[in-house]
Amino acid sequence: MKLTDNEIRLRLAAHPAWSLEGDKLRRSVKFKTFIEAFGFISQVALWAEKLNHHPELYNSYNRVVIDLTTHDTGGITARDFALAQKIDALLG
Repeated sequence: MKLTDNEIRLRLAAHPAWSLEGDKLRRSVKFKTFIEAFGFISQVALWAEKLNHHPELYNSYNRVVIDLTTHDTGGITARDFALAQKIDALLG
């Protein structure tokens, strides 16, 4: 179920590295090298498969941008925040 604007704002408070970009949660991460960035993408892919919820990932050299949204509901759901939490844990 799609979250309300208020629910999204409340949940974002627990994820300060994420921002709201339209109907998506977004986080940008910069790594030291391309290999580190690509390794991180691989770790995210493993969690995405486990959760059956796949992010939009963009990579340019050492920078990764992650967008989370639930396409079949047309907005942000609890599933997006569950994956955001796993991604935050990967980054420490």
